[in-house]
Amino acid sequence: MPPIINYDICDHCGICDRHCPTDVFYKGGDPPTVTVRYPDECWHCGVCRLDCPLEAISIVIPAIAIYA
Repeated sequence: MPPIINYDICDHCGICDRHCPTDVFYKGGDPPTVTVRYPDECWHCGVCRLDCPLEAISIVIPAIAIYA
């Protein structure tokens, strides 16, 4: 699962876009908004979530099925 931005909290500062090692986020438009542009590139590293000053980003790690 890609990062989830809570737009009720997000002020579109762009810190997630600047700090993401895989450029998952994009800040642009008029007015500038932050979006998850490349969700498949997410490593689930959590940098965006940890660096967001408003705690507007959550990450859901997908469950992995293990078969014996």
